[in-house]
Amino acid sequence: MEKFSEIKYERPDLKKFEAYENACLDRAEKAENYDEFKKALMDGEEAEKELGDMIQVCYIRSTMNKADEFYSKEQEFLDEEIPKLMPLNKRHSEVLLNSKFRKEFDAEFGDIINKTEEKLLILKNEKLIPLQIQENKLTEEYSQIAAKCKTNFRGEECNFYGLLRHMQSTDRAERKEAFEAWSALYESVSGKLDEVYDKLVALRVQKAEIVGFKNYREFALLESEHFDYTKEDLANFKKQVIDIIVPEVSKLYEEQRKRLGLDKLEYYDEQLVFPEGNAKPIGNREQMVKWAQEMYSELSPETKEFFDFMVKYELFDLETKPNKHLGGYMTLLPKRQAPFIFSNFNGTSADVEVLTHEAGHSFEGFVSSRIQPLSSMVMSTSDIDEIHSMTMEHLTYPWMDKFFGDKVHKFRYAHLTEALKVIPYLCAVDEFQCRVFDNPTMTAEERYATWHDIEKTFLPWRSYDGNAFLEKGGFWMQKQHIFLYPFYYVDYALAQIGAFEIYSKSLKNKEDGWNSYLTLCKMGGSRGYLDLLKGAGLHSPFADGSVKNAVEGALNQIKVFERSI
Repeated sequence: MEKFSEIKYERPDLKKFEAYENACLDRAEKAENYDEFKKALMDGEEAEKELGDMIQVCYIRSTMNKADEFYSKEQEFLDEEIPKLMPLNKRHSEVLLNSKFRKEFDAEFGDIINKTEEKLLILKNEKLIPLQIQENKLTEEYSQIAAKCKTNFRGEECNFYGLLRHMQSTDRAERKEAFEAWSALYESVSGKLDEVYDKLVALRVQKAEIVGFKNYREFALLESEHFDYTKEDLANFKKQVIDIIVPEVSKLYEEQRKRLGLDKLEYYDEQLVFPEGNAKPIGNREQMVKWAQEMYSELSPETKEFFDFMVKYELFDLETKPNKHLGGYMTLLPKRQAPFIFSNFNGTSADVEVLTHEAGHSFEGFVSSRIQPLSSMVMSTSDIDEIHSMTMEHLTYPWMDKFFGDKVHKFRYAHLTEALKVIPYLCAVDEFQCRVFDNPTMTAEERYATWHDIEKTFLPWRSYDGNAFLEKGGFWMQKQHIFLYPFYYVDYALAQIGAFEIYSKSLKNKEDGWNSYLTLCKMGGSRGYLDLLKGAGLHSPFADGSVKNAVEGALNQIKVFERSI
């Protein structure tokens, strides 16, 4: 394989791809025995992987620089044309489901594929194609607006991520000034983003109505392949979070207020855990990648092989730059079985967290793609996939001294408490979307009021020090998942419960914890949500008492870390 920068991108010939795939499906339908049927499907699978590589190369390079005209146009082309392959996808599903060789296929690959295809068939409706194209254009419009936001802060040109570093300053005046600049950036584009979201909500409601759903929430659950639970299960989970986790987080913030010596903890104080400053990584980008390579070499033979591969083929884009897409992600080039990590380093501990969180996703993709026989079985649903990333963050604690030196104890304490602190916010984002789609005609001002009301329940400690935009409920706008990945965010909360459970196992027995994690990664998406949890020795987060049991280990370890800071 070549380095990522050396991969030659060619616009996919989608007409040729479609013709080839249909020919493979013709062969599958005419197959006289299972071997012929399987060979036809696997030939199509290889073509899909090749197309997948080009799609991902384009996406990665377009997010590296949203001002890159070539890749912006290529991404626009793909966003326009890929949805038009829906009839082909539908035919593929029907060939699988109606084949006389279905039992033999299930015996070899498991029944998860056909069970999934049965449920998703309703979404393979040609009337959705123009709506998906519109949605792609709207999400790209959002990304362009957000990526181009920048301001001059104390002589430095900063985007949102650049300001976050100043929001962790030990100088409270600097934190507040950065917070005001950060808020002002969002407020300056709020009108545009409100318009984009108005259109997205209406469009998503229309998609749900086309396939017969009364509420987009039902559509979203099906689209994300969340078959093992309902919106009622999620409501019960969020109630456990309110009852169990919110009070614990309130205590942590009260301890933080006292530690900082403040009369009142404002939003711009929340990220400063210690008065002398949060732990910051002591190395630059090259050093941190080198230390990460050493860390993964020592963690396990599997992680050594994985990270050596990442370094060899330069499968990273880590530094924040002008016009770069916000956030971080991992994606996979399926033909090359190559993960890619994208991030925006900003000089805070988040830089190291990327090398564990996104590396957790990447490790799973690396391992699973070499085990699972079909692309659709490599990754699972996001409620499982985020366990891979969040658990890796915890399992790498023993090596964090490489990155933080004598401040490592502060990092471990801050990181583990943040893993708990963020859960109510994750659930608040989900609750916001639930209310929006229960009342999809609400105005922009009503959405602000809705977020403001939700904060009282899920984030009762939150204060914005009189900032008018955020006091009225503007904070929801900073979460890109609401625009790009509807109803995804609660999956982080579900996954964190699983990550806490594996981490607690590892504290009792390192080998047991690692084996549970590795087993989950190897299984990929070869089973349903609850079966994957069971296979890794984990419990469902929906049962009464499950949240309390899962966080007990984390709370105990927080006390251990607290004694060393």
